[in-house]
Amino acid sequence: MARRDEWREVLNAEAERWSKKSCDQLIDELREGQTYAVQVGAKEYQVEIEILENTTEYVHVGLGVDDGSLPMSIVPVVQSFIRQKVDSD
Repeated sequence: MARRDEWREVLNAEAERWSKKSCDQLIDELREGQTYAVQVGAKEYQVEIEILENTTEYVHVGLGVDDGSLPMSIVPVVQSFIRQKVDSD
């Protein structure tokens, strides 16, 4: 499997995990953004996640994954998702 394909699998899993959270959880946990490592088998991947937009209607979150190796990690694989805010009316 190509290196970027491996990154994409990690990215998809992390995006799925984070997209299950509520808007309030996302805003609280990503106030400053996060960078952390994920271990898959014997390999370690770097994950960066942050809020791209926080509007009255939705929260837009962006994620990036790489393995820390240069020069390929200069361009990580990226993905974003939008979590709609629920009206309290």
